[in-house]
Amino acid sequence: MGIEHSFWRAIAVYRIASLAYAALLLASAGGYARPVVGWLIIGVMALWTAVTSLAYATARSRTLLVLDVLVTLGCLLSSPYIQGPGAGPAGVMPITATWIGGPVLAWAVHAGRRAGAVAAIILSLCDIWLRGSGGFGHLSVPINGSVLLVLSGAVVGHVARLTKQAEERLQRATEMEAAGRERERLARGIHDSVLQVLALVKRRGLEIGGEAAELGRLAGEQEAALREMVRGEPPAAGPEESGLTDVGALLRRYGSATVTVSTPATPIPMPSRRAREVVAAVGAALDNVRAHCGDDARAWVLAEADDARVTVTVRDEGPGIPAGRLAEAEAEGRLGVAQSIRGRIAGLGGVVGIVSTPGQGTEVEMTVPVPGPGPSRRLRARLRR
Repeated sequence: MGIEHSFWRAIAVYRIASLAYAALLLASAGGYARPVVGWLIIGVMALWTAVTSLAYATARSRTLLVLDVLVTLGCLLSSPYIQGPGAGPAGVMPITATWIGGPVLAWAVHAGRRAGAVAAIILSLCDIWLRGSGGFGHLSVPINGSVLLVLSGAVVGHVARLTKQAEERLQRATEMEAAGRERERLARGIHDSVLQVLALVKRRGLEIGGEAAELGRLAGEQEAALREMVRGEPPAAGPEESGLTDVGALLRRYGSATVTVSTPATPIPMPSRRAREVVAAVGAALDNVRAHCGDDARAWVLAEADDARVTVTVRDEGPGIPAGRLAEAEAEGRLGVAQSIRGRIAGLGGVVGIVSTPGQGTEVEMTVPVPGPGPSRRLRARLRR
C-alpha cells in the first residue's frame, strides 16, 4: 500500500537521525567507563538500522518486529556497562538516546495503537529501571520521556490505522468508479446492438402475428429488463415483492406433455424475490434440456421443502454432459449453467449439484436456504386459499 510504505520510509529516516544523535552524544560525552564498547554498540545500532530499513521496506513479519524490540533492549541494557553505574541515577541519557523509539513506531504502524503502546511501555520500563540504578525505588526519576514514548506509540498507531482505512475506502471508490465507466461503455455497445435487435424482433413479431407475436412479446419483456440492468436500476417491485410466494405453484406452470412437475401437497412459501430466482434457475435448466436433448425430451421436476431449505431437482434422460464440458462452455462465454443456474442459486446463499452420466441423463439439484424461522401453519393456510 502506498501510504503505509510512506510510514515505513519515515521510520527509516527517524532511525537514521536518532542514530546520528546517539553518535553525537557519545562523541561529546566525557568520563564514560568504556567508550570503546560504546562505539561498538553504535556500530550494532547502525547495522540494525540498515537491516530494518531494508527489511521493513519489503517484508514486515511479527518475528522481525519482536527481534527489533529485543535488539533495542540489548543495546539499551548495555548503557550501565558503558557509562558506569552512576550515570543512570545522575540523569545521563542511555547510549541509545532516542533510537529506542524505532521499534515503537514500527509496532504502531504495523499493528495499531495498542501494539505501539505496549512496545513503548516495555522499553520505557527498562529505561526507568536503568535510571533508577537497577530498581524502581527512586521515584524522583524523570518519566517525561517515557510518557512521550507511550503517547507517540498510541497516536502514531491510531493515525496509521485511520490512514490505512482511508486508503482502502479510496481504493474501493476508485474500483466502483472504474466499474461505472465500464458499465457505461457496455451500455453503449448493448444499446447499439442487442437492444435494437430485441426491439426489431418485438416490432416484427407483432406485425406478423400468430406464434411470432408471442416471440415479439417475449423479446419486448427482455428488452425492458435489459434496459433496467443497463441503467443499473433494480427491477420494478411487484405486488408480492415483500410478501411470500408459493414456489410450488410457480413450478407447476412448467408442467407439460414432456415435463412432469411434482410438488408437495402443501404450499412452499418463500419471499417473492427468492422464489422468482429459484423458478428462473429451474427454467434455465429446462431450457438446457430442450437445447441439448431436443424439444420432445422428457424432464422431471421435483420440489421438496422443510423449515430450513427448499430443494428442487431437474432430471432428464438425455445423452448427459461429457466430462469437462461445463468448464469449456464457461471459458467460451456460454454461461447458461454458470450464471443462470449456479449464479442465481449462489446469490441466494444456496448450492447446486450436477450429476451427469453419459448416455443416462443429467440431474441438477438446487438447494436454497429459507431465511428466518420456518413459515407457520397460518401462512401456509393463507397461501393454500
